[in-house]
Amino acid sequence: MAIKIKVADTKIVVLNLLMCLMTFYTVFYITVSLCIGVLRVEDTDSLLAPFDYKTKPSWTNKKYLVNVISLEVTCLLSGCMFAWIVEEWVWDYAITVILVHVGLTTGVMSDFPSAEPWWIALGAGLLVMIFGGQLLAYKLYKNNFIYPDLENF
Repeated sequence: MAIKIKVADTKIVVLNLLMCLMTFYTVFYITVSLCIGVLRVEDTDSLLAPFDYKTKPSWTNKKYLVNVISLEVTCLLSGCMFAWIVEEWVWDYAITVILVHVGLTTGVMSDFPSAEPWWIALGAGLLVMIFGGQLLAYKLYKNNFIYPDLENF
């Protein structure tokens, strides 16, 4: 049994994934910059902010607030933008982007993230990304969605 994969389909998936990754990190850095300005945080490294899971979790810690707010806002906006890029496959690309983000975080910080609040925020962000993006995709492309024929199932 041979697997038949069209090269064009693979190229489209890879290009869509690259566009989603670029969208995610562009939105992330813009959001981090805005949060740093709004919350007037001076002692943070904005280049490492998307990967920083070692900041002490506290609602009074402005650096932690920058990280959490920017992650959640980024996930919401990115999920909605993914809807325009990949139409109905938002959930698949969202999960892949988050997995790549975990891998990059591990590489940048030279340690696997073990902070429980970071995982909770990332999981919440993933849910926001999936549901927000999928809802927008449904609203925009509901006539184009592929529905399985379940009558003879």
